[in-house]
Amino acid sequence: MHTDQTAPGSHAMPRLPRFLVSVLPVVAVAVSASLITQPNIPGWYAALQKPGFTPPNWAFPVAWTLLYALMAYALWRILSLPENRPGRGAAIVAFFVQLTLNGLWSFAFFGSKSPLAGLVVIAALIVAILATIRAFWRLDRTAGLLLLPYLAWVAYATLLNGTIWRLNG
Repeated sequence: MHTDQTAPGSHAMPRLPRFLVSVLPVVAVAVSASLITQPNIPGWYAALQKPGFTPPNWAFPVAWTLLYALMAYALWRILSLPENRPGRGAAIVAFFVQLTLNGLWSFAFFGSKSPLAGLVVIAALIVAILATIRAFWRLDRTAGLLLLPYLAWVAYATLLNGTIWRLNG
Protein backbone atom coordinates (compact mmCIF):
# COMPACT_ATOMS: atom_id res chain seq x y z
CA MET A 1 0.00 0.00 0.00
CA HIS A 2 1.25 3.49 -0.86
CA THR A 3 1.64 5.84 2.06
CA ASP A 4 2.01 8.93 -0.11
CA GLN A 5 -0.53 10.61 -2.38
CA THR A 6 0.92 9.28 -5.62
CA ALA A 7 -0.87 6.96 -7.97
CA PRO A 8 -0.02 3.24 -8.10
CA GLY A 9 3.07 2.61 -10.20
CA SER A 10 4.34 6.14 -9.69
CA HIS A 11 7.24 5.12 -7.46
CA ALA A 12 10.78 4.93 -8.75
CA MET A 13 12.81 1.77 -8.91
CA PRO A 14 14.60 1.03 -5.59
CA ARG A 15 18.24 2.14 -5.39
CA LEU A 16 20.08 -1.21 -5.64
CA PRO A 17 18.10 -2.57 -8.62
CA ARG A 18 18.35 0.88 -10.27
CA PHE A 19 22.12 0.84 -9.78
CA LEU A 20 22.41 -2.70 -11.14
CA VAL A 21 20.21 -2.01 -14.18
CA SER A 22 22.18 1.18 -14.88
CA VAL A 23 25.66 -0.22 -14.44
CA LEU A 24 25.77 -3.94 -15.23
CA PRO A 25 24.59 -3.79 -18.87
CA VAL A 26 26.98 -0.90 -19.58
CA VAL A 27 29.86 -2.80 -17.98
CA ALA A 28 28.89 -5.95 -19.92
CA VAL A 29 29.06 -4.03 -23.21
CA ALA A 30 32.35 -2.39 -22.23
CA VAL A 31 33.95 -5.70 -21.27
CA SER A 32 32.67 -7.63 -24.30
CA ALA A 33 33.78 -4.83 -26.63
CA SER A 34 37.22 -4.80 -25.03
CA LEU A 35 37.55 -8.58 -25.31
CA ILE A 36 36.87 -8.46 -29.06
CA THR A 37 38.87 -5.27 -29.67
CA GLN A 38 42.10 -5.76 -27.69
CA PRO A 39 43.39 -8.86 -29.51
CA ASN A 40 42.95 -7.12 -32.88
CA ILE A 41 44.81 -3.89 -32.07
CA PRO A 42 48.44 -5.06 -32.40
CA GLY A 43 47.95 -6.95 -35.65
CA TRP A 44 44.97 -6.10 -37.82
CA TYR A 45 44.24 -2.55 -36.58
CA ALA A 46 47.91 -1.58 -36.46
CA ALA A 47 48.30 -2.61 -40.11
CA LEU A 48 45.41 -0.43 -41.33
CA GLN A 49 46.08 2.90 -42.98
CA LYS A 50 44.67 5.56 -40.64
CA PRO A 51 44.15 9.31 -41.00
CA GLY A 52 46.36 11.83 -39.24
CA PHE A 53 43.56 12.69 -36.82
CA THR A 54 43.57 9.17 -35.34
CA PRO A 55 44.08 9.42 -31.57
CA PRO A 56 46.74 7.31 -29.85
CA ASN A 57 45.54 3.86 -28.78
CA TRP A 58 45.67 4.78 -25.06
CA ALA A 59 43.03 7.52 -25.61
CA PHE A 60 40.27 5.06 -26.48
CA PRO A 61 39.96 3.24 -23.14
CA VAL A 62 40.25 6.54 -21.26
CA ALA A 63 37.49 8.15 -23.34
CA TRP A 64 35.24 5.10 -23.22
CA THR A 65 35.58 4.68 -19.46
CA LEU A 66 34.33 8.24 -18.96
CA LEU A 67 31.60 7.90 -21.60
CA TYR A 68 30.30 4.62 -20.20
CA ALA A 69 30.17 6.17 -16.71
CA LEU A 70 28.17 9.12 -18.07
CA MET A 71 25.83 6.74 -19.91
CA ALA A 72 25.19 4.67 -16.78
CA TYR A 73 24.54 7.77 -14.69
CA ALA A 74 22.15 9.17 -17.32
CA LEU A 75 20.19 5.90 -17.30
CA TRP A 76 20.22 5.89 -13.48
CA ARG A 77 18.58 9.33 -13.53
CA ILE A 78 15.85 8.11 -15.89
CA LEU A 79 15.26 4.99 -13.78
CA SER A 80 14.91 7.32 -10.78
CA LEU A 81 11.75 8.81 -12.28
CA PRO A 82 8.33 7.42 -11.36
CA GLU A 83 7.60 4.25 -13.30
CA ASN A 84 4.35 5.66 -14.69
CA ARG A 85 5.98 8.83 -16.07
CA PRO A 86 4.97 9.17 -19.73
CA GLY A 87 7.93 8.51 -22.01
CA ARG A 88 10.04 6.76 -19.37
CA GLY A 89 9.61 3.27 -20.85
CA ALA A 90 10.36 4.46 -24.38
CA ALA A 91 13.48 6.30 -23.14
CA ILE A 92 14.74 3.14 -21.44
CA VAL A 93 14.13 1.10 -24.60
CA ALA A 94 15.96 3.73 -26.67
CA PHE A 95 18.89 3.56 -24.27
CA PHE A 96 19.19 -0.21 -24.57
CA VAL A 97 18.87 -0.10 -28.36
CA GLN A 98 21.79 2.32 -28.59
CA LEU A 99 23.77 0.32 -26.02
CA THR A 100 23.26 -2.84 -28.10
CA LEU A 101 24.44 -1.04 -31.24
CA ASN A 102 27.41 0.31 -29.28
CA GLY A 103 28.47 -3.24 -28.44
CA LEU A 104 27.75 -4.51 -31.95
CA TRP A 105 30.13 -1.97 -33.45
CA SER A 106 33.16 -3.69 -31.89
CA PHE A 107 32.03 -7.03 -33.28
CA ALA A 108 31.43 -5.53 -36.73
CA PHE A 109 34.63 -3.47 -36.97
CA PHE A 110 37.14 -5.53 -34.97
CA GLY A 111 35.48 -8.95 -34.75
CA SER A 112 34.67 -9.08 -38.47
CA LYS A 113 37.71 -6.96 -39.33
CA SER A 114 35.39 -4.90 -41.50
CA PRO A 115 35.48 -1.09 -41.46
CA LEU A 116 32.45 -1.16 -43.79
CA ALA A 117 30.38 -3.26 -41.37
CA GLY A 118 31.53 -0.96 -38.58
CA LEU A 119 30.41 2.06 -40.59
CA VAL A 120 26.94 0.59 -41.12
CA VAL A 121 26.55 -0.12 -37.40
CA ILE A 122 27.94 3.23 -36.26
CA ALA A 123 25.57 5.10 -38.59
CA ALA A 124 22.65 3.32 -36.91
CA LEU A 125 24.25 4.04 -33.54
CA ILE A 126 24.31 7.79 -34.23
CA VAL A 127 20.57 7.71 -34.99
CA ALA A 128 19.90 5.67 -31.84
CA ILE A 129 21.97 8.02 -29.65
CA LEU A 130 20.06 11.02 -31.02
CA ALA A 131 16.76 9.27 -30.26
CA THR A 132 17.96 8.46 -26.75
CA ILE A 133 19.09 12.02 -26.09
CA ARG A 134 15.75 13.33 -27.28
CA ALA A 135 13.82 10.87 -25.10
CA PHE A 136 16.01 11.55 -22.06
CA TRP A 137 15.92 15.34 -22.59
CA ARG A 138 12.10 15.34 -22.42
CA LEU A 139 12.22 13.58 -19.05
CA ASP A 140 15.39 14.94 -17.44
CA ARG A 141 17.53 17.53 -19.20
CA THR A 142 20.60 16.59 -17.18
CA ALA A 143 20.28 12.97 -18.35
CA GLY A 144 20.10 14.20 -21.95
CA LEU A 145 23.09 16.49 -21.48
CA LEU A 146 25.13 13.64 -20.00
CA LEU A 147 24.89 11.87 -23.36
CA LEU A 148 26.20 14.79 -25.44
CA PRO A 149 29.92 13.91 -24.96
CA TYR A 150 29.04 10.37 -26.08
CA LEU A 151 27.34 11.72 -29.20
CA ALA A 152 30.36 13.93 -29.94
CA TRP A 153 32.81 11.04 -29.52
CA VAL A 154 30.72 8.68 -31.68
CA ALA A 155 30.40 11.37 -34.36
CA TYR A 156 34.20 11.67 -34.33
CA ALA A 157 34.50 7.87 -34.35
CA THR A 158 32.15 7.77 -37.35
CA LEU A 159 34.44 10.11 -39.26
CA LEU A 160 37.44 8.02 -38.23
CA ASN A 161 35.69 4.75 -39.17
CA GLY A 162 34.60 6.15 -42.54
CA THR A 163 38.06 7.43 -43.31
CA ILE A 164 39.68 4.11 -42.37
CA TRP A 165 37.19 2.33 -44.66
CA ARG A 166 38.00 4.74 -47.52
CA LEU A 167 41.78 4.40 -47.01
CA ASN A 168 41.68 0.61 -46.82
CA GLY A 169 38.74 -0.23 -49.10
